[in-house]
Amino acid sequence: MSGAPSAALIFAGIGDFFDAVSQFASSLADINWGALALGLLCFGVYLTVRSRAFYNVLRAAYPAEPIEFKRIWGAYIAAYGFNNVVPARGGDVIKLFLVKTSIPNSTYSAIAAAFFVELGFDASMGAFILFFAFTQGVFPKPPDFSQLGAFDLSFFASHPRFLLFLLTFLAVAGLVGFALLSTRVKAFWARVRQGLTIIFDRKRYFREVWLVQFGGWLFRFAAFWFLLDAFHIGGSVKNVLLVLGVNAVAAVVPFTPGGAGVQQAFLVKVFAGTAAGATVAAYSVGQQIAIAAFSLGVGFVALATIFKFRSFKEVIAAGKEHREAEKAAASNAVR
Repeated sequence: MSGAPSAALIFAGIGDFFDAVSQFASSLADINWGALALGLLCFGVYLTVRSRAFYNVLRAAYPAEPIEFKRIWGAYIAAYGFNNVVPARGGDVIKLFLVKTSIPNSTYSAIAAAFFVELGFDASMGAFILFFAFTQGVFPKPPDFSQLGAFDLSFFASHPRFLLFLLTFLAVAGLVGFALLSTRVKAFWARVRQGLTIIFDRKRYFREVWLVQFGGWLFRFAAFWFLLDAFHIGGSVKNVLLVLGVNAVAAVVPFTPGGAGVQQAFLVKVFAGTAAGATVAAYSVGQQIAIAAFSLGVGFVALATIFKFRSFKEVIAAGKEHREAEKAAASNAVR
């Protein structure tokens, strides 16, 4: 019987999400389109600045190779856009392939390791934001997550044993994968270390990655300020930090595109006393739809103009072919 309430919460969360989408559609005429445009412009600058930090990470890993910033930017934007329409951060696979083919003599393991360098800033800033959010009295506490109605967050919060099993399974799978690579483990870890090169130079990391990401974060802050104004919630330091706190929680549960469901449920709870329910519901999905549409559109333009691909599906197919070709070449070299 314990599964029945959980199922009810999950289906209620799905219903709430689509109700919010309906509220957004009916409130299109009330949107402040100027503020919305400024918000999306700032968000685009945020992604561009953040891609520059990633470019600096790659440049440190491959100092002797020519690296075009526009290709790294294009890969970064395309991946972000794709992540907003597919679950489990599927866009990162696209970024891995596009970056790998943009840097001569690079390896997938080094490029994948470079992805993690960005997490240093995310963790340090995220800790501050979540501390602020949890002290404001409106942000749900972890024990209450299962009552929010977000279909994915509710499920995991209501089934902690399954969550523990899933995490254990992923850890074991990682160990098995490591064992399978054991014959090449030294070369593998050398490539991983290459991707992380910049973090071993703390001054350079702080100057070329952390500070650059902080500059991008300021534009992200401004973007959500304008988006709050666009949907008549009201931009303020407190409100923006609460939104960023919601995004931080949603990033931990990347099982829906762009954290849909989790963000919507949190935002409705957080801003329940700030504006009318219909306004909050419209904002809760409106900002996600706006960012998703904007980033997907820009990402597609980057794919078409920089990489000459006509669709995300074509990129995935090319990535698989490239990976198989590399495996075949490595196998022939061993023989």
